[in-house]
Amino acid sequence: MTVARILDAKGRAVVTAEPTISMHAVARMLAQHRIGAVVIVGPGQSVAGILSERDIVRAVSERGTAALDDPVAAHMTKRVITCLGSTPIREVMSIMTTGKFRHIPVVRDGRLDGMISIGDVVKQRLAELEHESQTLREYITAS
Repeated sequence: MTVARILDAKGRAVVTAEPTISMHAVARMLAQHRIGAVVIVGPGQSVAGILSERDIVRAVSERGTAALDDPVAAHMTKRVITCLGSTPIREVMSIMTTGKFRHIPVVRDGRLDGMISIGDVVKQRLAELEHESQTLREYITAS
């Protein structure tokens, strides 16, 4: 199972922002869309960074509410781990667990192509396990 399969099922739309937008504006976007991270895009829809709820909390804890007036470029994660549509789900699970983050942008030819979350990965993995379990039950009862 690959990342592309998840994107085919859930869609490839991603909430994005420019690096110059304020932290407060991105916080509103997160709340409005009920998401945990926004991809910060550069020229040609390239991934310039990512800003998560955790990044906002960290910025506010360090600078107080004044951080909300800062551009996201000042607080975003700039070294973003990305994956490809061909990346296996198990590899993405390992990357997320090791890196302790919940969102990975998916790129294709250097451009943003989607985003998957830990929730997407867990949902897919549970579906796989349920299918395996059902197959085993059918095999046992047919014997």
